[in-house]
Amino acid sequence: MTPAIRKRLAQILFLVLIQAVILFASVWKWDWWNAWVYIGIYLAFLIFNVIVILPGHKDLAEERSRVGEGTKSWDRVIASIGAFGGLLILALAGLDERFGWAGAIRTEVQIAAFVLMGATYPIFTWAMVSNKFFATTVRIQKERGHTVQTGGPYRFVRHPGYFSLLFTYVTMPFALGSLWACIPAALLVLNLFVRTALEDRTLLAELDGYKEYAARVRYRLIPGIW
Repeated sequence: MTPAIRKRLAQILFLVLIQAVILFASVWKWDWWNAWVYIGIYLAFLIFNVIVILPGHKDLAEERSRVGEGTKSWDRVIASIGAFGGLLILALAGLDERFGWAGAIRTEVQIAAFVLMGATYPIFTWAMVSNKFFATTVRIQKERGHTVQTGGPYRFVRHPGYFSLLFTYVTMPFALGSLWACIPAALLVLNLFVRTALEDRTLLAELDGYKEYAARVRYRLIPGIW
């Protein structure tokens, strides 16, 4: 296991830990089933990712451990907003549960949101194994021989990883039973659309062959819509 892979695993474990701390600190109790289910689903997704990615895609894991050279300055801002917004959803959901700020969301809706969230997580992994240049930031990876990737879910939309992330943002507030958490979730959805548009514009301008690919696969994020 290379230092870069160990670094990536440490980053992932820290992310799980900080999410758990925020959830349980904000709700201030241990018996909130939504938090346990959320952490459980998230951990299952990460373990699945490790099992799928590490054996045959170590270079991708190493790439995702760093902010590579050439990362667009605007993406640093957008990525930071995304990270902060995700944690804000967790904090608001916990506070909402603790103080009862908004009306309760029906348990059936919460369960359905968890099911949808878990069902769309694998699309993210599918996008990763289909694209060896699936970096955490927007940049043209010239040192790795960056080329257009067209297999797997990239046959249907140009940014399938963001498609999966879109469902995560939409379902998180409902899964955690919080209407207040819908506010940062809506902002994150907007942030994701902006990032998709800017990344697509970058690839059209700077990545050889992307214009031809975009002509074949018309939709950026949502099949049949945009």
